[in-house]
Amino acid sequence: MAALIILFRLLVTLVVLGATAWGSGLLLFRLTGMTAQVAAIGFGIAGLAGAIGLWTGAVRLPLSFAVLFVGLLGWWSSFTPSHDRDWIPELARLPSIAREGDTLTVSNLRNFNWRTEADYDQHWETRRYDLSKVEGIDLFLSYWSGEAIAHLLVSFPFADQPPLTFSIEVRREKGEEWSALAGFFRSYEMAYVAAPERDLIGLRSHARKEDVRLFRLGATPERARDVLLAYVADVNRLAAEPRWYNTLTTNCTTVVFRLVDSVAPGWKLSLPLDPRVLLSGFLPGYLQRIGAVRTDMPLEELVRQGRIGEKARAVSLDDPDFSKKIREGVPTARP
Repeated sequence: MAALIILFRLLVTLVVLGATAWGSGLLLFRLTGMTAQVAAIGFGIAGLAGAIGLWTGAVRLPLSFAVLFVGLLGWWSSFTPSHDRDWIPELARLPSIAREGDTLTVSNLRNFNWRTEADYDQHWETRRYDLSKVEGIDLFLSYWSGEAIAHLLVSFPFADQPPLTFSIEVRREKGEEWSALAGFFRSYEMAYVAAPERDLIGLRSHARKEDVRLFRLGATPERARDVLLAYVADVNRLAAEPRWYNTLTTNCTTVVFRLVDSVAPGWKLSLPLDPRVLLSGFLPGYLQRIGAVRTDMPLEELVRQGRIGEKARAVSLDDPDFSKKIREGVPTARP
């Protein structure tokens, strides 16, 4: 019995310490100035006192902390996402997609001309795409800081026009900086960007000089069509109702996983809960293991041939064959 009591106290202590860390982070990132620091420190002290009280028999300490934490949860739950903020220009509009038969009409398609990350021409367009002309699915990973984390973009090549590409973004307000830690605390809304590759890939390859890698998935046109329609549905849901971005649960990889899983839970393209869904820089190894990309060559060679950053920078973003040229020499697993 004594061992069970000790085990119970250990488990509750871990819960209290976890709640303390989360609550202190929430106060630190959602309040401002000295108030944020004082509140975070104060909440941290209350949490530590609650944990100590579990072992000393001072029941009032963990109970008092529980009351504080419930109040903090109430405040957190009162946060509501919005489409009505002063957004940075490149995320000022959200796409919406109408379907009529096999025709998709994409409104607010972004087609910026990027010279640098801060110097660009804004263009928002409406384009039509024929679902019957979808050829497959291509995946881009853009690395900017080491091998563990990369931004994921999903592109749908068409037989008769340049690919349609989607990116899931943190929708920042003007003057707002991105913080991965702040992304745990309902600090940012989520945004979709629908764009041609000259915009979304060009921003990363040309303007930001990131290490962009391309992986051509073994999806049939039929599978690609289903995934594209899953994107269409979610793009329209987000346009109708704002959604919080979350660094862990609602990001550029986990949302894609849920979209694929929602239409094809049995596909080998589906991504189960795997650490590489979160550490997206390592995703190619998992994709190869499940057979979604070429499996007849070493992973290192597949990655080497998929590095298109330098190749892309040698092609003008105004070149109508930009998408075709960056795919030259990239292995494909298309059936």
